[in-house]
Amino acid sequence: MNRQDFRFSHRLRVRWAEVDMQKIVFNSHYLMYFDTAVADYWRTLALPYEEGFAALGGELYVKKATLQYQASARSDDQLDVALKCEHIGRSSMRFAGAVFRGGRLLVSGELLYVFADPASQTSRPVPDALRALVQDYEAGRPVAELRLGAWAALEPLARQVRTEVFIAEQGIAHADEWDEADATAVHAVLVNRLGQPLATGRLLQQAPGVGRIGRMAVRPMLRGAGFGADILQALVQAAAARGDRELRLNAQCSAEGFYRRRGFAPCGEPFDEVGIPHVEMVRALDQMSASSG
Repeated sequence: MNRQDFRFSHRLRVRWAEVDMQKIVFNSHYLMYFDTAVADYWRTLALPYEEGFAALGGELYVKKATLQYQASARSDDQLDVALKCEHIGRSSMRFAGAVFRGGRLLVSGELLYVFADPASQTSRPVPDALRALVQDYEAGRPVAELRLGAWAALEPLARQVRTEVFIAEQGIAHADEWDEADATAVHAVLVNRLGQPLATGRLLQQAPGVGRIGRMAVRPMLRGAGFGADILQALVQAAAARGDRELRLNAQCSAEGFYRRRGFAPCGEPFDEVGIPHVEMVRALDQMSASSG
């Protein structure tokens, strides 16, 4: 097995508590590493596990898990836990896995899952939607759709994400979340293969040639998969396409690094907005920077 054989991998660092008296990772922890990677695999496929599999009408249950040890990991090692779906049968899915430290293979494994009814735990055929999603991902094809448009078309999807993130998670009042600007904004929503919204954001016209991005939100269980960056890039490109020369946004201070990495710079001192520390950030737009998002 080689690292390049896998499209997906999950990076983790070995914790002190996972090392045994021989000062190497206790053998059973590698199963936990694979299980952690599987959860991230579904996140990467834009599938919120509980909600997604409820819509698919079943759950995945482990039928068999095997490991083969080549070398040992030690405390503080950074490991890449790689996975790929090698075969989908009538009701089963077989994954190959490998744990790498750098380019060295430490552990290889096989995970066999059965798709089953969660109440009776009797097997069911793997749904066509799940089969196609996994096969397309492994083939390098997109797993989510970016929709750009008006509030009238995207409100139900955008509202679901913003309600979950801003109102339920962050405790922002309804009156502070919804405003008249939604009606005139350009909205972006990322949707998975099941039609479930993942992330959203909006673009306003602050002044001639100046756009303002706001209401950027990614559902909690899907963070870390790059969906926020997809939304931001779509809005940057929309601003450039209409001729904006500059983009501004009020970033929550906890997200400042995210925007810095994408070309935005702080402008002014931090301030409080709806009880959350924010900082205004700005980015100049040109043909090249807009296309690189």
